[in-house]
Amino acid sequence: MDGAPPPASPAGLSAYVVVSQLLGLTLLAATGAWLGRYRGGVAWHSLLQFNVHPLCMVLGMVFLQGDALLVYRVFRHEAKRSTKALHALLHGLALVVALVGIVAVFESHRTKGIPDMYSLHSWCGMAAFVLYLLQWLLGFGFFLLPGASFSLRSRYKPQHVFFGIALFALSIAACLLGITEMLLFNIRDSYSQFVPEGVLANTLGVLLVTFGLVVGYVLTRDDWKRPPLAEELALSMDFKTLTEGESPGGGSQ
Repeated sequence: MDGAPPPASPAGLSAYVVVSQLLGLTLLAATGAWLGRYRGGVAWHSLLQFNVHPLCMVLGMVFLQGDALLVYRVFRHEAKRSTKALHALLHGLALVVALVGIVAVFESHRTKGIPDMYSLHSWCGMAAFVLYLLQWLLGFGFFLLPGASFSLRSRYKPQHVFFGIALFALSIAACLLGITEMLLFNIRDSYSQFVPEGVLANTLGVLLVTFGLVVGYVLTRDDWKRPPLAEELALSMDFKTLTEGESPGGGSQ
């Protein structure tokens, strides 16, 4: 009925979303505190350029990517096209921020004469970024451009959903490897003595894992999935008819 309030969100969903955002903001604050207190801060045109890398990767590949994945759970009653556009926009922003972080680490390595792409962290991190970019391009092509047919979108959607969650997990794993690598490079001799920098960095790692678990839980709850609106069902049927040559009753034209 016109003017009726939208249905309430499922019990517990709002609480988990709030917790995820508090965790996300806390892990960003922890990253900034670590870099500012123990690594000298962040600056582009200086020896501190390397520190741009961990800040951007946590912001882009974890926090923004996680929020982009939550869009379909949070905006449950908005128009599907608007929700889809926001989903793509947040993923695109995450890619841009991550690209800045990648450029920073390559330029820092070149300045300091450090070799590139030799560690497990760099392999996993680059794989996560390249696959994330490919995932975004495929999603844009299948779901935002008008060329893909209804059946093609339906067949690709399960792969898109699976690899979205898998790449989010891979991104967090790459961050954990990067934290460990930085600690071993910088405080190898004192790390085992529970020095404050090591404790803070370990806490950041725990926050990353916790953020990932909370987001993953929200995403995998079937009863928290976004329900299709009535007008979307009608539009889907019209789109299927136009692209597949089927009548609303399912017969071929």
